[in-house]
Amino acid sequence: MNLSLKIKNLFLIALIYFGFCQLHFAQKNQENCFKTGADRPELYLPLIQNKTIAVVTNQTGLLKDKTFLVDFLVKNKVKIKTIFAPEHGFRGDADAGEHVKNGVDSKTGIPIVSLYGSNKKPTPEQLKGIDLVLFDIQDVGVRFYTYISTLTYVMEAGAENNVEIIVLDRPNPHDGYLDGPVLKDPWKSFVGMHNVPVVYGLTIGEYGKMVNGEKWLKNGIQARYTLIPMLGYHKKQRYEISEKPSPNLPNDNAINLYPSLCFFEGTQVSVGRGTDLPFQIYGSPWTRGLPYHFTPKPTPGAKDPFLNGKLCFGENLSKDTHDLRELNLEWLLNAYKNYKNPQQDFFLKNLFFDKLAGTDELRRQIASGKTSEEIKESWKDDLEKFQKIRKKYLIYEN
Repeated sequence: MNLSLKIKNLFLIALIYFGFCQLHFAQKNQENCFKTGADRPELYLPLIQNKTIAVVTNQTGLLKDKTFLVDFLVKNKVKIKTIFAPEHGFRGDADAGEHVKNGVDSKTGIPIVSLYGSNKKPTPEQLKGIDLVLFDIQDVGVRFYTYISTLTYVMEAGAENNVEIIVLDRPNPHDGYLDGPVLKDPWKSFVGMHNVPVVYGLTIGEYGKMVNGEKWLKNGIQARYTLIPMLGYHKKQRYEISEKPSPNLPNDNAINLYPSLCFFEGTQVSVGRGTDLPFQIYGSPWTRGLPYHFTPKPTPGAKDPFLNGKLCFGENLSKDTHDLRELNLEWLLNAYKNYKNPQQDFFLKNLFFDKLAGTDELRRQIASGKTSEEIKESWKDDLEKFQKIRKKYLIYEN
């Protein structure tokens, strides 16, 4: 081998090596640079010092070192008058829909007010003497998960009572894509307050910006709204969630499956509450043609689970759907086809299914035998319209 060829080969090896090192360094640097809004106190502490504040948070309000936001603020001499807790409570251990009592945080002595049940929106009395509300909750990025509804009511109360709202942003595990039917006005409820699809592709901070910017608060009022953005975040990468957002979403797999399986909450089919695999299995006593079986029993996160004590037949999805990036209708359609119970309809009589879907059309499509592809095609125009709205409020690389 002549000298010039040797030099050329060495040069190429050096380029590859240093290129790899730079790429590896960039990846590691990106990991190290990622911060939630809560981990950027240099941005929000100056805004809340010497003010009396309320904090809306729960067990997910953690800094990178696992310190609770409330504890961190107290340590930094921030005056917190009230902790507002969403569904599942301040410590995140209450069942879905369970009434959570007001109380006092044993560690700090700060009063806790539940924003669930009959008091979903802070009252003027509860906001009296408060300069601003700091909101820090890990959301799931799905329309019927109620933390975005809590944010909406907090923003509305803030606008009505001249109280500023500051949101510390966190990742959306379903970011980067849109899916599902867009909610129609007649089906608005606490599990769907706005005309958005089931999966809407915005962080909770971006979502609040949209609610404010589109004037979706009562009477078109707007809140004084400040977003503390994340650092190093973009919408095509999954970021680790520091704490499970609620008792029955214990891991990434359950969160991935949640947009698809939550529809079962409006049917005679269990989603595994009261088992070791909530939102990772589904089944019913009346779907005997399906291969997997389980029996729901009382657990700390499901004190009286649906179909408690009844042998259910269904599917176990816990092993092969970790990277799901779409709303899968096949499980719902499969359960409907295999449902055999002449005494009870597949859908609950209260038609909670329609509230979850945001329309009665999906229920009718399933009953008429439409395929998954046909159903998804019917969502296309509404998703395109929503995408135009969504684009206005994106602050992270899509």
